[in-house]
Amino acid sequence: MAALGLTGIGHVALKVADINRSLAFYRDRLGFDEMMHLDHDDGSLWLVYLRITDTQFLELFPDGEGNQAPGPERTAVNHFCLETNDLDATANALRAAGITLTVEPKAGADGNRQCWIADPDGNRIEFMQMGPASMQTEAIRRLNSAA
Repeated sequence: MAALGLTGIGHVALKVADINRSLAFYRDRLGFDEMMHLDHDDGSLWLVYLRITDTQFLELFPDGEGNQAPGPERTAVNHFCLETNDLDATANALRAAGITLTVEPKAGADGNRQCWIADPDGNRIEFMQMGPASMQTEAIRRLNSAA
């Protein structure tokens, strides 16, 4: 897919049940910077844009139906993953912010280290530290050498 000129995933968009609860989680506890609000023509909130990095963002859309995201067995987005250089420090920072880890730091089947949390709507979030010999790292080396 190099012909498409892709440089990464620009944003993930979540429909949330309670925008204030979600902002308290993502902005106040995870530390994502609130960049902007976009409103409908009638002045009601359409979405809030949060910065993860300078090129990756999270969009929160208010007024989702129901109280929980579909579980991992449902046809939907299963989870999203945020990459870190130090999983233990990330896990400790999450705990210090009062966030419960649903999966403690561990080695994944792919050779990367991971831990997991859930947001207030039940969306599953993985934090991953890429391993030097992980399946992804080896595949990247193979693909780069073939290019």
